[in-house]
Amino acid sequence: MLIGVIADDFTGASDIANTLAKGVAPEGGLRTAQYPGIPKNKAAADIDAGVISLKSRSAPVEVAVADSLKALAWLRDQGCRQIIFKYCSTFDSTRQGNIGPVASALACKLNARNVVICPAFPAAGRSVYQGHLFVHDRLLNESGMENHPLTPMTDADIRRVLAGQIEGAVGHLPYPQVAQGTPEIARAFSEQAGAADFIVVDALQDRDLLAIGAALADAALVTGGSGIAMGLPRNFIASGQANGRKVEDRAVSGPGAILAGSCSGATLGQIEHHKANHPAFPIEVEAVMSGRVTAATLVDFVTSQCDPAPLVYSSGSPQAVKGFQEKFGREAVSDTLDTLFADTAQALLEAGYRRLVVAGGETSGAVAQTLAVTLGHPPMMIGAEIDPGIPVLTLGKADPVALALKSGNFGSADFFEKALRIMECGA
Repeated sequence: MLIGVIADDFTGASDIANTLAKGVAPEGGLRTAQYPGIPKNKAAADIDAGVISLKSRSAPVEVAVADSLKALAWLRDQGCRQIIFKYCSTFDSTRQGNIGPVASALACKLNARNVVICPAFPAAGRSVYQGHLFVHDRLLNESGMENHPLTPMTDADIRRVLAGQIEGAVGHLPYPQVAQGTPEIARAFSEQAGAADFIVVDALQDRDLLAIGAALADAALVTGGSGIAMGLPRNFIASGQANGRKVEDRAVSGPGAILAGSCSGATLGQIEHHKANHPAFPIEVEAVMSGRVTAATLVDFVTSQCDPAPLVYSSGSPQAVKGFQEKFGREAVSDTLDTLFADTAQALLEAGYRRLVVAGGETSGAVAQTLAVTLGHPPMMIGAEIDPGIPVLTLGKADPVALALKSGNFGSADFFEKALRIMECGA
């Protein structure tokens, strides 16, 4: 294994796994596997890049750090030459972390300095300029992320956010230098050596990320959104350590369903779009907390439909979610809904369903972990890209299961129906 990735949630893991598997033309990408949690066994010999999916984004700081270091140990045992710490392209974190503490712990273990911090993902509208994170044409704290129920982002200055989470120095590589290309980027990194533990790097376009990636060929540790990985496969292919390859597009037949547990604007729009032509079951949080709605309720709804794309969803406005959290407790609501979706997915699998679309980071993690246990912990192989950052994942060989794990903010309006179609027919 050449590249090892530690991702702080499951949808983000799929996102960067897709980036590494796809690579860039003309070289192509790396044979990539996504693991639901830290594997107990060694990786297959033909895997070039391994992505470990953790649920550490909203975990207590000490748990996030401990889990990330365990993931690092496994990846180093597989022979990884380069480690990536992947977090969300909206830099989702509380004031305490977990981005800063995890990045610091990994840097210490790898004896790495001048570690890049770059959440830019231009294909999804995320860019970094003057150290500030933008979502399309809005500053992060004006993009809707300021209302996130778990990690509200109220400051777009990544340097300031990071400085509040770590003890080391935070530098900055501004866009005028980035725009000059790889030689200038490399020179600037060298110039800041010893002066900064972490460097926030501006990036506006894919070509910026490719130039940054080329300058990171020898970096032991890289951190960022999935975009920072765009150019990294090219380094290993150019050096002869890997052969470029195309993504394997594997069709999976069998019934399909959609499980949505995100309150992001994109997911809410996708739900409304889908409801216009397909049956949908809205999950009332109070009914779940009281036990009136269970996994059996949702499975009965899905399996009773003749429609090929039934949807069950718990998504609501950020204000509504906050109200339920205040009434029942944040952790109680989150854990109960995650368990509900995971149990529903497992029951659908047992009922013969083989294509599942899951929206929301926490929901995706709960579903993927449960299905992985049921199927014997197979790695998730990366298939066709549905929308930027969202690939088809397949588990198993003889009777494969296809998953799409969608970050709340990602995907086109017709994503749900499109995902089920690509799973069955290919891109």
